Amino acid sequence: MPQHKSYKKSLKQAAKKKTRNTAIKTALKKTLKETRAKLAEGQSVDINAICTSIDKVRGKGTIHKNKAARLKSRLAKTARKLNKTS
Repeated sequence: MPQHKSYKKSLKQAAKKKTRNTAIKTALKKTLKETRAKLAEGQSVDINAICTSIDKVRGKGTIHKNKAARLKSRLAKTARKLNKTS
């Protein structure tokens, strides 16, 4: 067990951050899954709203900036492809 106060505090902080980050990531994954399903069905989706939510998660430092860019790029690419075929 930790002996120093600062180490005990850092363990508590890490646990809180992990809980928060897990909840945020889970919500993002759920949103992305629903969006991809709607796109696969051919329904219209507001890509700007999804990109905004990705940016918010990125701003909190939960995901890396390159991952955020990759997610947004792939969503836009899928949406363009489906709009072109429709």
